[in-house]
Amino acid sequence: MTQTRQVGEVMTSDPITVVSTASLAEAVSVLDSKKITGLPVVDASGALVGVLSQTDLVRARSNPHLAQNWLGLAVGDIMTKPALTIPATAGLEEAARVMEERRVHRLVVVDDKATPIGIISTSDLVRSWLR
Repeated sequence: MTQTRQVGEVMTSDPITVVSTASLAEAVSVLDSKKITGLPVVDASGALVGVLSQTDLVRARSNPHLAQNWLGLAVGDIMTKPALTIPATAGLEEAARVMEERRVHRLVVVDDKATPIGIISTSDLVRSWLR
């Protein structure tokens, strides 16, 4: 019998996070410099409160009110909340199902205290299926 691979086996560990009070300019700089498309968003204590993706940035920029106030916005103003999470022990099939059902490209992998410990993306899933 084959054993189902788990999210923790293919996730990107130690995710880069951004605090909800950070400016959008700071977040865009991180996304660009790290060549990533999304970030888990945490509060001052490190608790997960949302996710910021390039899609969130495009959506905000296309909203006239948000675009007008772009320089004054914080990550928390436009992030997607709550963040969609999955435990590291979940199977890859479950991760794929959740991403498809919720139409997202990434899930935040959390420990038993709901602290971000990784990210699993659609790219991670595809790479895992090729192995």
